[in-house]
Parts: sequence; structure tokens; C-alpha cells
Amino acid sequence: MQKALITGITGQDGSYLADLLLKNGYEVHGMVRRVATEVPLHRFWRIKHILERVQLHAATLENFASIMKVFMAVKPDECYHLAAQSFVTNSFEDEHSTMQTNIDGTHYVLSALKEVVPKCRFYFAASSEMFGNAKTDFQDENTPFNPRSAYGISKVAGFHMTRHYREAYGIHATSGILFNHESPRRGYEFVTRKITRRVAAIKRGMYRSLTLGNLDARRDWGHAAAYVVAMWLMLQQKDPDDYVVATGETHSVREFCEKAFAVAGMDYRDYVEQDEKLFRPSDAGTSDVHFLRGNYSKARLALCWSPTFTFDLLVKDMVLNDLENYPDTGPRT
Repeated sequence: MQKALITGITGQDGSYLADLLLKNGYEVHGMVRRVATEVPLHRFWRIKHILERVQLHAATLENFASIMKVFMAVKPDECYHLAAQSFVTNSFEDEHSTMQTNIDGTHYVLSALKEVVPKCRFYFAASSEMFGNAKTDFQDENTPFNPRSAYGISKVAGFHMTRHYREAYGIHATSGILFNHESPRRGYEFVTRKITRRVAAIKRGMYRSLTLGNLDARRDWGHAAAYVVAMWLMLQQKDPDDYVVATGETHSVREFCEKAFAVAGMDYRDYVEQDEKLFRPSDAGTSDVHFLRGNYSKARLALCWSPTFTFDLLVKDMVLNDLENYPDTGPRT
């Protein structure tokens, strides 16, 4: 039986990936912060349905010794490094912890893997935020990086570190450059889930409005359940490589609002307000990364992967989940 280790197993992607690996017959291990084991209702809500089928190990990305201990105990055949400080807005507010967690953590995981299980296949969760304000209509594996946040910068560093371990040490190390991907398991701090959850709250009569930042910012949005399939396929390839995973379409925050409120039979214009104070800052003086759209041709040809959710289906899935479960979905504080 193949053994897989997932860092960030309690997150959106980690939970869907764990579902997929269990379905494929893997023995699944997850690395979690020790504090998570002390408040499981809050931290484990995404994996509560599989808690008895996975093995969790306490460690922290800021501590190399704890990561080494996990690798020595598990000795995985595949490692999916998904854990990171992944909320871009927070990376503006706390650049130091973002850099430490995302850069040092990736280095520690790769180093432990090299020392303990050098034949283990490694996946690094890169990000479209590495492209920043790209100069091209589509971004692919050859598009220059132009990150506009500490988070994007940290992911560029992790990408190059992954490539370094592949080339210098012969590790089967792959980076997946995933564009935005959402789901009913998305955290409440992200704009898509903020929208769908507020739709449910307004429908219940608990709120009257929703205030957002840049409604015209555009993203290439896919469904996390489809994107973790691409992750798995990457590690099944004979040779490691880097792949863009995307839909090839962009939609604005305004469009997301329009679709989300329409699912609940409402007009977003009656409820949504824009506040420029919520725009992202940048040291170049622009308010946000406005346009990202991925070219996933390489993944389609090499992995035989394509997105399986349309934009409308993604929004509908998220809204219906929140309409059905509000306010009981997600973590309890």
C-alpha cells in the first residue's frame, strides 16, 4: 500500500486530496500543528468525516526537528506539501511570519525528505500569485514571475527551491502552479466564501449587506476537488516537472457576486457595496493584481487533465452548501 504524507491536510486542498488518496487505496498521513489537536472541532472540520481513516502527526513548519521526526515515523512514498500561510491579505500585514512559514517550511520539508526518504515523490503547492500583474493574456510555465505580495514572493522562493532539489539531488520534485480554486471548504477569510456565506446570512435575514474591496479584480477560478486530481497525476509521472493548473477563463468579483446572489433568488446590486479601503496595497502604488488567467495546455496534454467544474457550477456548489448549512458549516470558535 502506497503511503502519502500531506502537510496542510486540514485545509481545503488537503482535505480533498486526502479524500482522493483514500479512494485510491493509499495509507494517508497528515502533518498538523500541535495546537490543532487541542481544538479539533475548530481545526479538523474539513476532515471530520475521515478522521478515523487518516493518521495525524504533530509538527510545525518552523521547526526542522519536528518535521524530521514525522518523516522518520512515516517514511512516505509521496509527499504533498500544501501547508502555508496562504491568505494573501495577511501577507501584507505580517510579512515576516509569511516568509518564515512558507520559505523555511518548504526548505525543511525538502531537506527532511532528502535525508530520510530520497526516493519519495514531492509535490510543492505553487501559486498563480507568483505571476502577479503579468504582462501576458495567459500565463503558463514559461511566463516570468512578477509577484506583488509577500505570499507571492514566498511561493516563488519555494518554486525555485523545489526545482533546485530536483536538479541538484535527483529528487522527484514537482511544482503545481495552481490558479485560484474554491469550494464549500474554502476558508471564510477568502472573498469567494465570504460572498457565499453572506448570501446565506442575508437570505436568513441575519444581515442586510456585504462590503467588499475591488469588485473588478478578475481571477481564474476553479474547483479544489478537481485541482487535487491534477496534484496526484503530477506525482504519477515518470519524470518530475512543473505544471500550470487553471480553467483558462477569468471572472470578476462582481460576476461572482451576481451569480451567487442569483442562486438565492436575489440581485447582488441590492446588497453589495464596494469600499476602496479594502483594496490590497502594493508597493508599486496599484491597488491589486487585476488579471490572471492560466494556460493549462501542458497539464491537458501530459496529465490528460482538464477542469471538471464550470464557473457557474462552482458558484452554485458553494452557495447551495452555505444555504443548506448556515450557520453550522465550518469551524467553531
